[in-house]
Amino acid sequence: MESLALVTLVNSVVIPICLFLIMMGMGLTLITNDFKRVLKYPKAVGIGLTNQLILLPIIGFALANIMPLRPEYAVGVMLLVLCPGGTTSNLFTYLAKGDVALSVTMTAIASVITVFTIPIVLSFSLIYFMGSGSEFELPVVKTVLTLVVLTIVPISIGMLIKRYAPKVADRSQVYVSRFGVIFLTFLVLFLCYVQRDIIVDAFIATGPVSVLLNLSTMALGYYSSKWFGLNLAQRTSVTLEVGLQNSTLSIFMALTLLSNYDMSMMPAIYTLVMFLTAGILVRIFSARHNKLRKSEIESSVLAARML
Repeated sequence: MESLALVTLVNSVVIPICLFLIMMGMGLTLITNDFKRVLKYPKAVGIGLTNQLILLPIIGFALANIMPLRPEYAVGVMLLVLCPGGTTSNLFTYLAKGDVALSVTMTAIASVITVFTIPIVLSFSLIYFMGSGSEFELPVVKTVLTLVVLTIVPISIGMLIKRYAPKVADRSQVYVSRFGVIFLTFLVLFLCYVQRDIIVDAFIATGPVSVLLNLSTMALGYYSSKWFGLNLAQRTSVTLEVGLQNSTLSIFMALTLLSNYDMSMMPAIYTLVMFLTAGILVRIFSARHNKLRKSEIESSVLAARML
């Protein structure tokens, strides 16, 4: 009974509150001009959002059909790919020396758009993978309102703090970003503990699709950015934005809105994969940025000597 009470407390109280705080932390990094960056850098933002909002769900849906997954795990794939990038992508972009402003802009815009796309596409996914007569139904209006309360409202509060108390926002945003990563890690460990009886089978079933999804979408993000002529910092941002999803939000929807632990396993296991690949990419991109910066300095020095 105590274990059940703990699970209920985490699902209904801890996760929503922490998700609210994490999304507010995103708002602490935003100003109104961040949304205007769409007009200032339309190509970079357009490429990033096309990858995030259109190509990522298409690839996820294809893999969920091709790979031998249980219906619950297939829905878990869709839960994951329908979510925007989170503060985790912004943090890793900063560590990789990417274009943080672009990353924040893509995350913010995607967070607003997905409030309305998630309920519609997820409802279709439930019918497609679970069957029209299944017990799992998603109340679209209630889901939209829930997502508004847990995304748009806290982001707006964070932006207000940033506007009227910028010093508080600047001091807090780093800690909130780190908290997001720490809490997500805790959440994955919690799910592994609760689902310890099936965790090995879940890893075997969803591990391969997690790796394929992560690597294919990151590669698509990087090379599509390169093909369209984005600079290295922008390519770094798009790559990480597409590969790092808001797993906390997808797990919340699985546990709270759909009340199904099996559906949460795919986002949980994908989190482990994305942390690993993101860590590797941080080292690679950082080295490339340092090399590029060194080359630019050497070129400037050489040009100065020739004058």
